[in-house]
Amino acid sequence: MNTEPWDPRRLPDLRGTSALVTGGSAGIGLHVAEQLAAAGARVTIAARSADRTRAALEALRVSVPDARVGAVALDLTDPGAIREAAAAVAAEGPLDMLVNNAGITSSPRRTETAEGHELMLAANHLGHFALTLLLLPSLAHRARVVSVGSLTHRRARMDFDDLQCRRSHRSMTAYGRSKLATLLFAFELDHRLRAVGSTVVSVAAHPGWAVDGLTPARPPMLGPSFGARVRSAPLSLLAQGKDRGAWPIVRAATDPAAWGGEYYGPSGFGSLRGVPEAQSAAEHAHDRGTAARLWEASESLTGVRWPGRP
Repeated sequence: MNTEPWDPRRLPDLRGTSALVTGGSAGIGLHVAEQLAAAGARVTIAARSADRTRAALEALRVSVPDARVGAVALDLTDPGAIREAAAAVAAEGPLDMLVNNAGITSSPRRTETAEGHELMLAANHLGHFALTLLLLPSLAHRARVVSVGSLTHRRARMDFDDLQCRRSHRSMTAYGRSKLATLLFAFELDHRLRAVGSTVVSVAAHPGWAVDGLTPARPPMLGPSFGARVRSAPLSLLAQGKDRGAWPIVRAATDPAAWGGEYYGPSGFGSLRGVPEAQSAAEHAHDRGTAARLWEASESLTGVRWPGRP
């Protein structure tokens, strides 16, 4: 495990590298994109909303005046849109960092995609599974694939008899399961990459407890309201803003000493806030048997298969 100290405000020089950040038009993803761009990377944000994407690009150019940023349309619940986005990104040349950040955190009622997949499983896991496998041939030498998990994975278990939550749907159960799937995929991907001698590295991270009310504004985008800031102020001992929630993800993407299969999160207060450090995911997130079943199900549900030798 990589235990070297890390200063999130002094990143490695990323000039000459490229990154794709899904969900980069808002929240943690926007701050991941900002921090990578500030270190010199060429950053493409992938998101659904054209309006939010335009606002995010403007905000990035305000906060990082010399930022090299662009965008690609991506709906992680739409297989056709995923293929189109992957083709557009591949056409831009080798990719050094793929940050699978986008996600849906709650869906009070069970919602299905057009393909009949439960919404959070589709957006948080299946879409990134397909995008990653489609982009593997386009990843640069020693590229990083970063999967963004959540502390909720510790309480979750995969239920392959009801993977789509058709018999029983509870929002937090479905969310936790989707984030456990994210980590199972991240660690299994690294095993497979090592087995074929690839130099690509798969790493995971989680943001801790990151809340809007503690997050600095990024004009011209609307920042947290005064009321939200007041309500969030008591949380500052345990939580942090989404700018700091981005730190573990950025470390996973850029730390030269990071190993494949590592997992980064905040170092303080039960892994809720603080500078990022290497941590241990729950033991069941590393179960190879569960990962194999999930991988097989994911290939079947997405129609995208492991290419064998990226």
